[in-house]
Amino acid sequence: MNHLLRAHAPITDTAWSALDDEARARFLPALAARKLVDVDEPRGWEHSATNLGRAEPLAEVPCPGLSARRRRVLPLVELRADFTVSRDELLDADRGAVDLDLDDLDEAVRTMAQAENMAVFHGWGAAGIVGVAEASPHQHSLEGVAFADYPGVVARAVEELLDRGVSGPYGLALGPDGYTGVVETTEHGGLIVFDHLGQILGGPIVYAPGVSGAVVLSLRGGDFLFDAGEDLSLGYDHHDAQVVHLYLEESFSFRVATPDAAVALTP
Repeated sequence: MNHLLRAHAPITDTAWSALDDEARARFLPALAARKLVDVDEPRGWEHSATNLGRAEPLAEVPCPGLSARRRRVLPLVELRADFTVSRDELLDADRGAVDLDLDDLDEAVRTMAQAENMAVFHGWGAAGIVGVAEASPHQHSLEGVAFADYPGVVARAVEELLDRGVSGPYGLALGPDGYTGVVETTEHGGLIVFDHLGQILGGPIVYAPGVSGAVVLSLRGGDFLFDAGEDLSLGYDHHDAQVVHLYLEESFSFRVATPDAAVALTP
């Protein structure tokens, strides 16, 4: 992690540990995408592109009598969120304080997680990423659908996937409003909607900041591929007498191998 320049920061090992723990604790619950798609082990900062297993012909060659093809790859995208930490708070971390003011870090973590979820589920054109909902040929509207009626909508989505030969179990990514509504709602007869959805899916229902509407997708594997370069890491930028300027950073690519393996439920 030399490129993160952590050794140059006026931060002790104890304070770095507190920052790392806080970032991890805030990041993991919001990572909807990684709970529902295939994720490779991080390959490090030097990993630059995902092999797509395809090639394209080149119109020109150096010498007559030759043909040439160029391998196709998907470059990884680097995400970075800057934040600051008070030097007084870092000193308090060394003293053993557990109630540190790390609101700026927390906001940076939330932004990173939301951006990752948005890229995976809704795509990111500038980065060459096509999202799960964007790629799916199965699009259904949630307009006018009450939370108590979500089990019927999700059951039809699962049936549609089964009709296409896409096996389960299945997962459900729900945007914040939808997740809250599902958790708080009971159906006629008293059955909690959240529990009923779990029975239909056979897989997890995931809180997904950054997701608009909902996405039902197969968890059989091999359909949605997240290629991690550098996992979420904290780096040092500069400091002054009052604050230390730090940043969160990660790199990844994402691709949809089987568009038919998901159903988008649009708001």
